[in-house]
Order: sequence, then structure tokens, then C-alpha cells
Amino acid sequence: MAPVAGFGARLRNLFGTVRTIDEDTWDDLEAAMIGADFGPDITESMLADLREKVDRYSTTDPRDLQRMLREDVEERLAGFDPTLKLSDRPAVVLIVGVNGVGKTTTIGKFAKFVGNYGRSVVVGAADTFRAAAVEQVATWAERAGAAVVRPQHPGQDPASVAYQTVEYAQRTGTEIVLIDTAGRLHTKGGLMDELGKVKRVVEKLAPIAEVLLVLDATTGQNGVMQAQAFIESAGVTGLVVTKLDGSAKGGFVLRVQDETGIPIKLIGQGERIQDLTGFTPHVFAQGLVG
Repeated sequence: MAPVAGFGARLRNLFGTVRTIDEDTWDDLEAAMIGADFGPDITESMLADLREKVDRYSTTDPRDLQRMLREDVEERLAGFDPTLKLSDRPAVVLIVGVNGVGKTTTIGKFAKFVGNYGRSVVVGAADTFRAAAVEQVATWAERAGAAVVRPQHPGQDPASVAYQTVEYAQRTGTEIVLIDTAGRLHTKGGLMDELGKVKRVVEKLAPIAEVLLVLDATTGQNGVMQAQAFIESAGVTGLVVTKLDGSAKGGFVLRVQDETGIPIKLIGQGERIQDLTGFTPHVFAQGLVG
């Protein structure tokens, strides 16, 4: 997992140039954390914890502060289980999220990620409200070496496409099913009802292993607010955070877990099809803080 460039570089510069911990150090650290989208509440809480530890150990060494910060980030992230539950056969995963967050490319990357472990994958193109969405997800799935189940006619009911995808997996022995879903409908509202229908229809054939919500790190708090309906109504079991590469928004990862109570399970840090990885708190904290 690559380091999150902006924040990590800023911290390394901070800890590498100052000789002692003083009020300027705390001010610079606070500015760096706010800039990295930790949010005011977590920033305040973490700084209070760090000040208490610095006082307790009577240290003035910035390297100690850096280590304490890294440990604090890891400890907070590790309060959630990032393990993907993919033991069912087939393991059915619904991918949800508002349009524009990178949902389609995430599905292709996820198919590649799972395929790298030798698992067979089928993608269901169930975002039938947008013709372009079907073609886009099919292109990414094929690039990842996954099978694709497309609508049999334009505007086909999304739940029936999802059903046919699970049927295909059961018939062919395919291990992992990834189902794309609509980010919005042409009519206002009704989206959560549509997702609920997809879930009910799929569960007639197989249990749903995961409902993964895709979030764009660069949208920060606005992105979480946009996705709130999914969090409240769609039975989300895990988060996928995209567009972390070079955005300096690494604090968003910690903040979004804290605010939603939902574990991060996958991280996207690049444009290439292999740029999606499982989330490991220790590795992420190391890359973020140094």
C-alpha cells in the first residue's frame, strides 16, 4: 500500500527538520491534520492524546511524537475488522454508491484483485438505467478477465439482471459475483427501494456476502453526506475508498470509519487496474505518518 503522498511528505518534513517539540510543532501538526481531512473532532482528540503522552514520557524528541502519532492512527483504524467476507460459494457482493465516485472502475479493479488470488469472477451489469454504465462495467470486467452478465434488453429490471448473474455463477461454478447497482435513478427517490428489491431477489438464490459502498476521498465530508442514504438503508457492510493517490486526504480514511462505524475493506490509490488493495491498518498508518 503506497504512502499517501501529500500528508506523509508534510509530516516527514515536519519531524525531520524540527529539533524539539514546542508550540510551533503542535500548531504545524494541527494544520497538517486538518489539511489531510482528519476533521476537527478527530484532530482535537488525537492532539489531546498526543500531548498527554508527550508529557507523561517527558520527551522533547519529534521522532517520539511521530511514532506516537503513527501508533495512535493504527490503533484507531484497528478498531474495525477490514476482512472481506467471501467464503460463501458463490460469494455475492453488491457494489453501491453515488455516481461519479469511481464505482465502475472499482468493480473492474476488484475483479482483478480477487482474480489475482485464483478466484473466478462474474460481474452483473445491473445499473440498467444508464446504457453507458453497462458498457463501461463490461469493459472493465473483461479487462480484469471476469465474465459479464449483461441486460438482455435496454432498461431491463436491475433485480432480474442480478438474479441472472447469480444463476450464471451457480450454473458455472463461478466463485465470486460482483453486482453493479445504480447510483441514482432518473426519477427522484426510489433508489433504496430498488436496491432493496435487488437484495431480496438475489437472496432467493444465495445470501449476500458483502454490500460495499464506494466513496471518493477527494470529496471528503460532502461525499459521506451524499452517501448517507446508502449507509442508512442499503445494509452497507464495508467501505471502499477511492482516489487516495496523491490527494493528501489520508485522514479521511480514519474520519470516515469513525463517523460511519463501518470498516474500510479496500483502498484505491491509482488509475491502473491493479491499483486496488485490501486495507491493512498497520501498513496504512506507516505509509501515512512515516
